[in-house]
Amino acid sequence: MTDTRQQPFTLYSIKNCDTVKKARRYLDQQQIDYRFYDYRVEGLPAALLQQFIDRLGYEALLNTRGTTWRKLPQETRDAITDAASAKALMLEQPAMIKRPLLHAADGSMLLGFDESRYPTFLQETL
Repeated sequence: MTDTRQQPFTLYSIKNCDTVKKARRYLDQQQIDYRFYDYRVEGLPAALLQQFIDRLGYEALLNTRGTTWRKLPQETRDAITDAASAKALMLEQPAMIKRPLLHAADGSMLLGFDESRYPTFLQETL
């Protein structure tokens, strides 16, 4: 869903992720108004990523279980030692960010998709 009005939620991710497709399907079925933000297409401003890191921590955001991480050279993986190095990698390769990230207008964030957690999060933030 996209339109020019301010939606109560923004779903940050990349469109070709299976988990994201499940999250989008869930939100659509529940008729939740949201904006889908594909940071591969729209870009990911450093300031926005910093907000995510400040709120959730870089360890939670950095997807070290995905294919993109496993394809990195070992020396690149070993160089990720703090928020600054993780942020640089995530800006360079947005697929490294765990997804999806559901961001409510009140600033609350929910990382990943778990159908059992979405209802509570949505109720608390609407």
